Amino acid sequence: MGELYQDPRYSGRTRVFADREEAGRVLARLLAPAFAGRRDAVVLAIPAGGVPVGLALARELGLPLDLVFVRKLHFPENPEAGFGAVTEGGAVFVDPRLAEGLPEEVVARVVEAERRALAERVRRLRRGAPPRLRGKTAILTDDGLATGSTMLAAVDEARRRGARELVVAVPTASLFAVQRILPRVDALYVVNLRGGPFFAVADAYWNWRDLSLEEVAELLGAATEEALEHQKEDADDHKGVGEVEDRP
Repeated sequence: MGELYQDPRYSGRTRVFADREEAGRVLARLLAPAFAGRRDAVVLAIPAGGVPVGLALARELGLPLDLVFVRKLHFPENPEAGFGAVTEGGAVFVDPRLAEGLPEEVVARVVEAERRALAERVRRLRRGAPPRLRGKTAILTDDGLATGSTMLAAVDEARRRGARELVVAVPTASLFAVQRILPRVDALYVVNLRGGPFFAVADAYWNWRDLSLEEVAELLGAATEEALEHQKEDADDHKGVGEVEDRP
């Protein structure tokens, strides 16, 4: 059983974040004492909504960012909810409690459709090889957890890739999702924890909308350019120091 960390000032409330970027910054304050600047840690964001959260989280903590590709198995009549997930590695997770009553042919059709959608995300967003996680702390993040099915699949994917420590960090989550995930990870960080019979990730945000793959690709590209620019500035600074020190 992992440790649960939350911020009681935000718990039980709705509309607590302006947007996903602000949510990532607030979340970073909760994680900073344990993870800021950790050389063995990497932030793994779930596209699409998890990317702006992950970018802000990684930036505030001074950690590298990578992606973990999983796709929710959406209910045909409710695309906001899911009954399982598929992973980039090919694993399929179906929660029998959530999928109860769905005909097998419907489940098979949804799995095939989400596999195709996931493959397209990987093709459009993957930059280089999948992250090497062996011996590292994986901090998995998304914009929120409703049932937790997608995150459970991401946790298993990170474990399969050899992560030494598994941490889930999200701006908002249902009590149901937290109870499902906590036994599978070393730690779970959530700013806005909510109970009750009804839960929607969107209710934690003032500004909420789905992100297209084009928007996510632009966010990742801008972050890469920013990182390269910082590397260049650091290299120029070190070069300047060396030139001064080498003068007779």
